[in-house]
Amino acid sequence: MDAGFPDEENLMMCVVCKKGNTGPGIATVTLQRNESAVVFRGVPAEVCANCGEEYVAGDVAARLEEAASQAFLAGVKVDIREYVAA
Repeated sequence: MDAGFPDEENLMMCVVCKKGNTGPGIATVTLQRNESAVVFRGVPAEVCANCGEEYVAGDVAARLEEAASQAFLAGVKVDIREYVAA
């Protein structure tokens, strides 16, 4: 994987609609805790060509969770961020 994007050879059928295949794309991910929310834009994901369901790789999800946890601990109520690959 390059910059968090899924490998085109490892695409899968959508588990939601069961009709479309996923392909490399970009997602917006919102993580919430209590009354706080952090929105990440430009997150690399596999996106279903049929229904638009988004699948984020485990390593990317872990980075998002860590960044959101730090924001929540800092007392952030609402934050919108652009995803930056490691």
